[in-house]
Amino acid sequence: MEEKSYFVHESSYVDEDVQIGKGTKIWHFCHIQKGAVIGENCSLGQNVNVGNRVRVGNGVRIQNNVSLYEGVELEDNVFCGPSCVFTNVVTPRAHFPVHGVYARTLVREGASLGANCTVVCGHTVGRSALIAAGAVVTHDVKDYALMAGVPARQLGWVCACGKRLDDTLQCDCGRKYRLQDGNLEKIG
Repeated sequence: MEEKSYFVHESSYVDEDVQIGKGTKIWHFCHIQKGAVIGENCSLGQNVNVGNRVRVGNGVRIQNNVSLYEGVELEDNVFCGPSCVFTNVVTPRAHFPVHGVYARTLVREGASLGANCTVVCGHTVGRSALIAAGAVVTHDVKDYALMAGVPARQLGWVCACGKRLDDTLQCDCGRKYRLQDGNLEKIG
């Protein structure tokens, strides 16, 4: 019998035609649906649902009670806080099903989504962006943006390490940034 290079708790269910990377841990009461791809060294907390054909990069941390519906893609090193919410239909109606036509939502490398935040489908959350707990993302988010509120508004910038940047755009960790055409770029 072949030994798996990843861990799935006995209470979880993994459909056929799923790819799970080496070192990934899938904890209690999770469901990984057909066609899902989960990278290496990920951690899926209790009660996580990964929908059909969802893609999850390497090093992703998904906390308890998160559902990734079809149309969602998480790049490498994304953090999803407890009970954060994704949608995949802009105008859902029970009596008018969309039959597999879902809006795409992309969360770029290193972004962090706080507990109980909501990402409305059809948007991109930029690299290393930080979405505050309880925020509701209703439009695209720039790389390194700090977002909070309902609807989410940009309050400033954060470093790739997660610390809020002041007006110098230099972090205690040594990274430096500059504003270019309204976007933050890493320069050192």
